[in-house]
Amino acid sequence: MGDGTATATDLGMELEKYRVELTGYCYRMLGSSFEAEDAVQDTLVRAWRSHDKFEGRSSLRSWLYRIATNVCLDLLSAGSKRARPMDLTESTPLARAALVPRPDSTWLEPMPDGRVLPSVEDPAQAALAKESVRLAFMAALQRLPAKQRAVLILREVLAWKASEVAELLGTTVASVNSALQRARATLAEREEQGAGAQVSDPLDEAQQRLLERYVRAFEGYDMTALTALLHEDAVMTMPPFDLWLTGSADITGFMSTMGASCANSRLLPVRANGLPGFAHYKPDPERGGFTPWAVQVLEISRGRITGFHCFLDTARWFPLFGLPLHLEGEAGQVEQGQ
Repeated sequence: MGDGTATATDLGMELEKYRVELTGYCYRMLGSSFEAEDAVQDTLVRAWRSHDKFEGRSSLRSWLYRIATNVCLDLLSAGSKRARPMDLTESTPLARAALVPRPDSTWLEPMPDGRVLPSVEDPAQAALAKESVRLAFMAALQRLPAKQRAVLILREVLAWKASEVAELLGTTVASVNSALQRARATLAEREEQGAGAQVSDPLDEAQQRLLERYVRAFEGYDMTALTALLHEDAVMTMPPFDLWLTGSADITGFMSTMGASCANSRLLPVRANGLPGFAHYKPDPERGGFTPWAVQVLEISRGRITGFHCFLDTARWFPLFGLPLHLEGEAGQVEQGQ
């Protein structure tokens, strides 16, 4: 690729091969679905424009990661750290629940698996890739300084050698190893503060049955059945609102009161952040049928739902996930699609 003989079409196709893995890298770095896709587009444009200067001393892939890293570090220079509601405030009792929105730039954003997880044959590698985009891990990454974040992702997730990371960052192997050690220590502290999801890949039979029971309970708005599926310490979040609730009683209490308009909703399965999820449509009283309400991402541990995360900005999330903006049908007449 460094001899300058490739046609524009060939170069475009060659660069495009790296889009998904670069998007995964930029997403882990930035915590934002849309900023990640913009960063990758910027990376590919820069590579296109300066390809005649690429002398082939490293692989095309390494060169692209160097460009992508610089793009991300520039975006992170302001020090913004995206977060989940539980990273910012204390849990709110149901009696004091209030929906207070914060700007989009506050929040860790969901991402469809297909946009960030390249197809790989090695099951262990595929499982690691999914673990590294799960919400709890992503939130922990956002607490790291930008260069530590890059080192950890390149070394631990992408399995680069320390010497390769040092060359990419223009630093020493000793500096890379030191940054990795500090990043690991920070992540270890975060893991002690709260367990993440324990989801099989693919879902095992018990987890699949749990999700089927969840769909029946949610669509039927059966709070007794839903309570049986939630861990006693389950957490519910609803970005862009900073409210988060803990415990099945407060979660189902919220759904029965402030969330009562979600009765008779429909759920369509999606895969987000290496976790099971659903596109949530609630009844549309004006047009009939069902209107988008949230992308739900579920965390499961030890046979119960431990995290119930609802991303409510449907004008952004539903197109990102390739979801329709309206469902026809009456209650009980909408088929579930995969």
